[in-house]
Amino acid sequence: MLAGEGVQARVLNASSLRPIDRETLLAAARETGAIVTAEDHFVHGGLGGIVAETLAEERPVPMAFVGVRDRYGTSGTWDELLEYFSLTPPAIADTARGVLARK
Repeated sequence: MLAGEGVQARVLNASSLRPIDRETLLAAARETGAIVTAEDHFVHGGLGGIVAETLAEERPVPMAFVGVRDRYGTSGTWDELLEYFSLTPPAIADTARGVLARK
């Protein structure tokens, strides 16, 4: 989606939150100059929070976080929930555009 706009993304797989792979995360921040996390979980206390803490201490860069914010859950199909929590590919792309504008 963003590739058509000339954006090259680097994807890191955080299969576990603890321990976070600090070296890989720091290298990605250094090489890209911006970080966007996306998770189908709470940002606070989740991947977004851990990434923010790590980068704030060692390599501050513009960051944005896609995930569940301080909202109550709801019922629906998977696609409905992705839409409700703004976890769709277009929403993630919009977030990435915003963080890239802050570089």
